[in-house]
Amino acid sequence: MKVAVLDINGKDTGRKADLSNEVFAIEPNNHAVYLDVKQYLANQRLGTHKAKERGEIVGSTRKIKKQKGTGTARAGSIKSGVFKGGGRIFGPRPRNYGFKLNKNVKRLARKSALTIKANEKAITVLEDFNFEAPKTKAFTAVLKALNLDSKKSLFVLGAPNNNVYLSSRNFKGSEVVTSSELSTYKILNANQVVLLESAIEGIESNLSK
Repeated sequence: MKVAVLDINGKDTGRKADLSNEVFAIEPNNHAVYLDVKQYLANQRLGTHKAKERGEIVGSTRKIKKQKGTGTARAGSIKSGVFKGGGRIFGPRPRNYGFKLNKNVKRLARKSALTIKANEKAITVLEDFNFEAPKTKAFTAVLKALNLDSKKSLFVLGAPNNNVYLSSRNFKGSEVVTSSELSTYKILNANQVVLLESAIEGIESNLSK
């Protein structure tokens, strides 16, 4: 698959980037995409919810009424969950919501997500660039040149670039990641995926194993 390479001014450089059909033109597997996105979202959950049960709350352990003869159910202490102020019965406890997903399934999901974006013409290849210093204004100019200032965008770098990353940090609708940080959720969550030339080789190398 051949895609035109643009510069940071949004103009065609006259060069073409060759995107591997094994990564960007496969038969999408929707179930693999579902599992990978589900795992990503599950890993975002902190799982720190906690309610105190009867053994953890402060309260008297005195037996509040005699065992028999009251005509009501027996009760051991005021900390019982059936009384107001008592402990929670089978309340939530801290837990990890993550689950295991095979590497091959995750690779298939990312390739499927990239294929979906390629079919939607939502992949842009940009020549490598850098900023002399972190400048939000400079990154804004790049977004406007690519008509992405009002869209969600995902910039994929070949290697960490602190100036580009810091310049993009103020934009809620734009995210900068390296090829090794690419995830199915981030690909699908963006309206446009912008691949820098140096990132293509890393993506294809990671997903062609």
